[in-house]
Parts: sequence; C-alpha cells; structure tokens
Amino acid sequence: MTSMASRTSRTSRTSMTELRGTVETFWATAQARDWDAFAETLAEDVVYELPQTRERIHGRERYVQFNREYPGDWQARVVRIVAEPGQVVSWMHVTVGLEEMHAISFFTGDEQGRIAAVTDFWPEPYEPPTGREHLVERY
Repeated sequence: MTSMASRTSRTSRTSMTELRGTVETFWATAQARDWDAFAETLAEDVVYELPQTRERIHGRERYVQFNREYPGDWQARVVRIVAEPGQVVSWMHVTVGLEEMHAISFFTGDEQGRIAAVTDFWPEPYEPPTGREHLVERY
C-alpha cells in the first residue's frame, strides 16, 4: 500500500515536471509564432500581469492576441528555467530589433498542467551608483 505522503510527493513531482514542460512549450511556440499551440499551454482563464506598466490581461484569447500583435521582430531564448510544484520561473534573453534585454517570468499552473497565471518582469539596464567600485566586478 502506498502512503499518502508518497502519493503526494509523486503528484507534486509530476505536476512540477508537467508545468515545466508546459512552460518550455509556451516559449518554443511563442518563438515559432505558433499561436494555436501557444494557446494550448494556457488555461482558459489565464491572467497575465506586467507590474512595470501596471497592465493585466484576463483570458486566453486576449493574451494570445496580445502576443500575436506584439510589435517588432522579437526573438526569445530561454536562459534558465527553475521549477517547483505548481510554479515555474524562467529567465529569458529577448531581442527586439537591435535591443537586447532579459526578462524574468513567473508561472503558476492549474490542475491540468496548463498555465493559469504569468507575471513578467522586464528589468531595464542602468548604470550603478558610484562608490562601490571597490566591492564589485563589472561584466
């Protein structure tokens, strides 16, 4: 007989693996502009948030349309994905034309292994304040 803790652990690992795979598919289909396959990674009631611009999108159809209509010739490459049960974080390297940037995306999954929520952070590069040169190494 399998213990409850063992079953829960197995379910958590499966959920983590499933959601990680879903996020990998999310990025691959976005990069390929395969919007039908991209939509399949999302829960019907997905919520997308951009804290820097204070924007929120509710629903799969609107979120797919947002990505479909995003301006410019952008490319996205996964740098790193970290997964735990029900949550995944991705670090992305994105180019839009000649501009390069990094983004951090937080994903939450639903019971079907689809993406229920995405929060994107698009940090802007800036020059550090003076006075700490003796402590840091610039790269």
